[in-house]
Amino acid sequence: MELSTTLRYAGDPRQAAEAVAALEPAGLDAIWVAEAYGFDSPTIMGFLAARTRHAKIGSAILNVYSRTPALIAQTAAGLDALSGGRALLGLGASGPQVVEGWHGRPYDQPLGRTRETIELCRRIWRREVVDHHGITDMPLPPEKGGRLGKPLKILTRPVRPGIPVYVAALGPADVRLTAEVADGWLPALFIPEKAGEVWGAPLAEGAARRDPALGPLQTVAGGLPAIGEDAAAARDLARPAVALYVGGMGAKGRNFYHDLAVAYGYGQAADRIQELYLTGKKREAEAAVPDALCEQLSLCGPERYVRERIAAYRDAGVTMLDVHPVGPRPANLIETVKNWL
Repeated sequence: MELSTTLRYAGDPRQAAEAVAALEPAGLDAIWVAEAYGFDSPTIMGFLAARTRHAKIGSAILNVYSRTPALIAQTAAGLDALSGGRALLGLGASGPQVVEGWHGRPYDQPLGRTRETIELCRRIWRREVVDHHGITDMPLPPEKGGRLGKPLKILTRPVRPGIPVYVAALGPADVRLTAEVADGWLPALFIPEKAGEVWGAPLAEGAARRDPALGPLQTVAGGLPAIGEDAAAARDLARPAVALYVGGMGAKGRNFYHDLAVAYGYGQAADRIQELYLTGKKREAEAAVPDALCEQLSLCGPERYVRERIAAYRDAGVTMLDVHPVGPRPANLIETVKNWL
């Protein structure tokens, strides 16, 4: 099992990137960079490429609406070149609030767009001349306003003919597609003991259609770690993120994280969190997150307990444990957890 952390989109990006890069010697195998509608992640990933030597660097995530598939492929290839072959491409459909509200794009065909983007990226990295007409046209045909475009291949030569593609997916159809075509999966709010119940069927269905050449699906999941006899209190630090995702990441009826909390058996609490968050009562929403959910989404407690949590993630198929260290000595925490993997 590998170890990673995710650079969040709040705060000073340079300070955060420097702090995360400093954890590489402690044992980080990968650094993921979130984007949402804050600072763009490719700029920060390029900075990290210059500040690190061995850790993989991935987007978590680039949405498949605001950039063309060709630009996504170029971005990943550029990062791979700068980092010496350490790039990971995390993709996802995001959600209608961000896609329509921020990028001004219609939120349509999320599954088709995701599949097509992965296919086109892989063709571009192989330096194929691309003549493709689907959701995306390459080149733009005359009937859609094209005049001088012709099929092209990427001008530069990518470091690798294939960059690992990870997909953020929660719903059954998204997870089924991910298990079929992606190199890896980026689930959010992952409870290892519930994973089989919630996602087992779509994972199996997608795997049945998977090209064996892709190898086994890689899964990235984890939570906030804290180790010690009194470390259970650190679980409360997970409340703001859980409240944000369950309560604020989407309108009522279109929040995938809320739906996941319902699937986990927290339907009543999820509704209350959402109601509070969408009416501006963020602190009350955080307080409404059940203690049991905070525990299931974190790795906080005595050494034996944390080791058991890590084993649960491994048993659930997680191949990269993504942790968010807190406290005054994050490097020590990373080193300790790395030694237990």
